[in-house]
Amino acid sequence: MEKPFRGRVGFALPVQGKRCHSDDNTDDRSPMSTALLTDRYELTMLEAALAGGLAEHRAVFEVFCRRLPPGRRFGVAAGQGRLATLLPQVRYGDDELAALDFLGPEACVWLRDRELSVEVSAYPEGEIFVPGSPVLTVEGCFGEGLLLETLVLSVLNADSAVASAAARMVLAAGDRPLLEMGGRRVHEQAAVAAARAAYVAGFAMTSNLEAGRRHGVPTAGTSAHAFTLAHVDERDAFAAQVRTLGAGTTLLVDTYDTAQGIRNAVEVAGTGLGAVRLDSGDPLEEVPRARALLDALGATGTRIVVTGDLDEHSVAALAAQPVDVYGVGTSVVTGSGAPTAGFVYKLVAVAREPGPDAPLVPVAKTSSGKHTVGGRKWAYRTDGGAEVLRLAPGGEGRLLQRPLPTTDDAHAPRAHCARALADLPAGARGLSPGTAAWTAQLEEA
Repeated sequence: MEKPFRGRVGFALPVQGKRCHSDDNTDDRSPMSTALLTDRYELTMLEAALAGGLAEHRAVFEVFCRRLPPGRRFGVAAGQGRLATLLPQVRYGDDELAALDFLGPEACVWLRDRELSVEVSAYPEGEIFVPGSPVLTVEGCFGEGLLLETLVLSVLNADSAVASAAARMVLAAGDRPLLEMGGRRVHEQAAVAAARAAYVAGFAMTSNLEAGRRHGVPTAGTSAHAFTLAHVDERDAFAAQVRTLGAGTTLLVDTYDTAQGIRNAVEVAGTGLGAVRLDSGDPLEEVPRARALLDALGATGTRIVVTGDLDEHSVAALAAQPVDVYGVGTSVVTGSGAPTAGFVYKLVAVAREPGPDAPLVPVAKTSSGKHTVGGRKWAYRTDGGAEVLRLAPGGEGRLLQRPLPTTDDAHAPRAHCARALADLPAGARGLSPGTAAWTAQLEEA
């Protein structure tokens, strides 16, 4: 059986004085480090834990959400593959330690000389989660667990928000493909991650070329209004595109007058025109008019691509219309109104004494609205689709937690998500306002 992920970090250079700094720049490690993709309070806690002797105690942290965004019945966990490539890069070399000049010598030595070794297990990427689902578990010493909180949450919260929104759009679209095209609406690196997460959730393509190169997501693209405007007239623009890309290309027909644009497109490309793209107006009105005109012109096989501020609700509203492809931008890359999955990273068990065999004691918050359930939990999916949590491994159902993947491959998670969405109960597929169809239930011992 594959072992859970173990991140390994080791350093040997000494530290002198108060500041974490060395003038020796001979460290030949890769300059890429994710160690400082964290919040300062993690290091504040680490320094105090070292002083108090708690840093080396066994501990278990879990990632879960307390509630879903309004109207959602489920979420889709994503980002585990990306996280698996980032965790091994949590290392504190000279550059990183020089930036931590607020730390005392003990903490500096602990970071530099230590091989960071934690066990991380998680739900499969593309798996459904609900409130209470322990989508990721970190087991190791308390100090090490602190160092990973911010990185883990930043990846899982962003990617799962996109995947959760994308899954709703996939369900609304049925068997019609969706194109992710939101790269111009978010940070340039967030755009790459969002394209990957949307693909995991079932989008067919992305317009983001870096996502294609880095993650193997199929890419597609048409043209923008600038191309048409740059030509003397619309027909010249269409002719230039068809000469270069062939009649099977997609022509953007709504720069001026959509109906005339369709006529020009068919006149230039012929009835074998691949597709027209509609980006303006009310698609509930424009799509049927476009289909009727294309058919009347003999272009019965020409597809209709609809773009322009779509979300899951507008996609669902077009279910009865002859749309062939949906292009979604802002809504999918921003989580369609929920830009975070709402995950938190909480300590659920800790040993009260040092040692690798020291018994773990459950711990839990009791504050109003933010209470937690103590103890390390194992999650199982039953035959009926329910999610059961147990405080010890075993029992009926499919164990959801498994080791993190060894790569950031997006294709296997995409297949897993397709199966998970297919298994959703009918009540979880709707877009209308309501509460989650179910929550993760803790099974009594």
